Amino acid sequence: MPAGLPETARFRAFGPRHLDEIARRHGLPDDLRETVRRVSLVLPFRVNEYVLGELIDWDRVPEDPMFQLTFPQRGMLAPADENQLAKLSADPADKPLLRGAVQEIRRRLNPHPSGQQQLNVPTQDGGRLPGLQHKYRETVLYFPGQGQTCHAYCTYCFRWAQFIGDADLKFAAPDPGGLIRYLADHSEVHDVLVTGGDPMVMSTERLRGHLEPLLGVETVRTIRIGTKSVAYWPQRFVTDPDADDVLRLFERVIASGRQLAVMAHFSHPRELATGLARQALARIRATGAVVYCQAPLIAHVNDDARVWSELWRAELAAGAVPYYLFVERDTGPYDYFKVPLARAVEIFTDAYRTLPGLARTVRGPVMSATPGKVVVDGVEETPDGAYFRLRMLQARNPDLVGRPFRARYSADAAWLDDLVPDPATPADLAAALRGGAPTAPGPAGPGAARRTGRAERNPA
Repeated sequence: MPAGLPETARFRAFGPRHLDEIARRHGLPDDLRETVRRVSLVLPFRVNEYVLGELIDWDRVPEDPMFQLTFPQRGMLAPADENQLAKLSADPADKPLLRGAVQEIRRRLNPHPSGQQQLNVPTQDGGRLPGLQHKYRETVLYFPGQGQTCHAYCTYCFRWAQFIGDADLKFAAPDPGGLIRYLADHSEVHDVLVTGGDPMVMSTERLRGHLEPLLGVETVRTIRIGTKSVAYWPQRFVTDPDADDVLRLFERVIASGRQLAVMAHFSHPRELATGLARQALARIRATGAVVYCQAPLIAHVNDDARVWSELWRAELAAGAVPYYLFVERDTGPYDYFKVPLARAVEIFTDAYRTLPGLARTVRGPVMSATPGKVVVDGVEETPDGAYFRLRMLQARNPDLVGRPFRARYSADAAWLDDLVPDPATPADLAAALRGGAPTAPGPAGPGAARRTGRAERNPA
């Protein structure tokens, strides 16, 4: 443990069965406690002592953004679904019916958006590789099996299906063997994103077992770690028993001649307001790793230009790189969190104008959609009406990267599928946007499947 730092308690997770304890300690009203209990039958709920004691302003509950970010809320499920859950959960005899209702509600919440299961899972020797996604030519996502949970769960998380105990919905690799064999056959991959869940829930010894084999693959030049740990449990890098060990592991990766990028998820400036979080960032950066910051724009939490301006400035002050403002994906409690694209453009632009030049590395609003990452560059007025200006930042088909296009302006559109592209859109772009010929580096391209979640979620 670093000299001069106070000893901290061991990590302890709190879930639905601890709601009564949380209510007693923090004054959670009965109605809110029962709402959390009901909604968490469907959506995962997990917090810890740091989140409860350092991040949530209990005097502002339920409007407090960190409470909204970590505790399930009324409105995240349809009223009819919530009423059904309340009725079925009240009678122990209805447990089989309750399980069936929960499964049906989850199915309608589009658990794997943008073709993650249908389009992104690569194949080798005639079989699908568990725990891998290969959407973009140069990057493979790797889901180590022991890292498929988090120190706390975000209520907006587009990977909520990883945490509900359904093996059919979960991405998880038992070991890095399949990844290493796949990389040997795909020299075009130079970037591996270790993701989850959160890889930083693993002990350093387990994390080493997943990272060190990558150092033997010469074509891999960048290793990225996607994590929310600096926000939800900065002790991982400061006072945990193996905090120093994980920093030495980071140094080992960098000493191999590779770049190590820590992709830190910060959703609100309060997550960077504690001394422990800033110290964690300083210790990570001291290893030579680069910290990039990203998060989605989410209603009830950060749908305010002043919040984003403060967040990006805080990231810059901590030596991190503001990277992405994402559009909330169309999954889970999407209708609760979504922000129309027109409003997202206003928020991004208003916040961006306030930034010093070094913080203008941030890009957004960005939709990580089926054909690729689509940025909304703004709105233009023409004699023919208003249009969104859009651009492919990344794409399944590398030929589309950087290509601009337009779509009819809509005040209500919140996702790519809500937009009507300009009829003048080039044919290859138009085909990718509507689902055309397979072009993906993995098992299939954009035409292999269409997202069906919205139709299921909002039946006629």
